[in-house]
Amino acid sequence: MSDLPTLPVTFRPGSTRVVLLTAAVAIFVVITAVAMLLKQLSPGERVSFIFTALLLDAVLLVLARPKVVVDEGGVTVVNLTNKRRLEWAEILQVTLRPGDPWVFLNLSDGTSLPALGIQPGLAKQRAIADARALRALVEARSTAGPDRHQS
Repeated sequence: MSDLPTLPVTFRPGSTRVVLLTAAVAIFVVITAVAMLLKQLSPGERVSFIFTALLLDAVLLVLARPKVVVDEGGVTVVNLTNKRRLEWAEILQVTLRPGDPWVFLNLSDGTSLPALGIQPGLAKQRAIADARALRALVEARSTAGPDRHQS
């Protein structure tokens, strides 16, 4: 069990996040600069350029939001528009199969929750390592109840 990460730990797609945040800054700077440099634009048009840049940045920030936070009490999955807190016993299995866009958590209620905070997009090996670490944490911390051994 010494291979387990020290809690609390946060898993997030680091490379993807860096690309998205860098793009957000670049888009805002370029569009704002264009709005200020084009002399033929009215003040209202300049504001609309900057507002458009802010809308694009908002989309990129939402895409950069996903993470999986693990602490002593359980797992918090933050996806694009929602956040869900799970107790250890609720998580039956952590899966990341070849071709999956992100990790899936199979839950005790029979559903599966995507965890976008671990995705193999730009850093496949890191995502695999993070999925293995999360799986090991779940296995070490979940309590085996009578429903955990059913097919």
